[in-house]
Amino acid sequence: MWEFAGAWLSECGLPERVDALDELRSGAVRHVAFASDRITAWDSGLVTFVLKLLGEVAALGVAADRAGLPDGVQRLVALAEAVPERQTGRTGERPPWLARIGASTIATATALATGLTFLGESLLALAALLRGRARFRVSDLFLVIQDCGPRALGIVTLISFLIGLILAFVGAVQLQQFGASIFVANLVAIAMTREIGCIMTAIVMSGRTGAAFAAQLGTMNTNQEIDALSTLGISPMEFLVLPRMLALIGMMPLLTVYSDLVGILGGAVVGIGMLGLGPIQYLEQTRDAVHVSDFLIGIAKSAVFGVVVALAGCLRGMQSGRSAAAVGLAATSAVVTSIVLLIVLDGMFAVILNVLGF
Repeated sequence: MWEFAGAWLSECGLPERVDALDELRSGAVRHVAFASDRITAWDSGLVTFVLKLLGEVAALGVAADRAGLPDGVQRLVALAEAVPERQTGRTGERPPWLARIGASTIATATALATGLTFLGESLLALAALLRGRARFRVSDLFLVIQDCGPRALGIVTLISFLIGLILAFVGAVQLQQFGASIFVANLVAIAMTREIGCIMTAIVMSGRTGAAFAAQLGTMNTNQEIDALSTLGISPMEFLVLPRMLALIGMMPLLTVYSDLVGILGGAVVGIGMLGLGPIQYLEQTRDAVHVSDFLIGIAKSAVFGVVVALAGCLRGMQSGRSAAAVGLAATSAVVTSIVLLIVLDGMFAVILNVLGF
């Protein structure tokens, strides 16, 4: 029997070693009991000491009778032993490289399957719209259109104007060496209408609108509003995703045309102000360089980019967890996913158009 006496307080110091443990290690003792009648005061230090003793006793395979301990100590020891160690997901050793490759492959395949499933559900919602059976509020559609269109003009204007200025300035520095400054108009006009206008508008919208979509749907998922829609028999794809997709499909081409014009205006500022070109001369050179097909290519690409931005934002929002941190991660993931897909699709468009001779 181990007997405790006196004051067992942390501030008074506690014994670091128990001599009686040496007898237990000899194997002669099979049962241990405690006596605490002579304890005058105790705090968490006694609980810590008892836990340490019980751990060493259990490791030696000796049974311990805790009935002699104070009632408070018994409850605290039981509570400490009942709480499992928090699982942090960290292990002492990294898994083998083959296991890591397999886990990455499974995760990639799962993400791809989820994306394709979401794309298929969005196409089914669009088909329901064409049949006149889609269930969503027209007022929500107009609100999203207002947010995606008129309210985005400011940032699109700034970015497009600066991009036009930069393109014209970089081109002017090089073309002046060959006495071909007038071709700055060709460079800016073709680059803006075919590539820069649509891709920069899509990137701006992915950071502005795609992240907003993910945050909105993520918050609704946190509040279980999406589950409520499903319970009521209303498809979240039709009620939430479809209006956002339609809004971006309609607004992206208009914003792209506006971006093209503002970018050409930015190039004109450099051409007229820095190179000394006449306004009529610059306008005529731009008109001769750009064809209707260049505008149509940019508009077609922008419509596809609008679908990508809308679906990426809505997908990440629907996949969001039910916490504030998860909503922030969903918004970040939506922007990253949108930009990666936009760059990949733009490269595919460049290859396809080159093969077709456009």
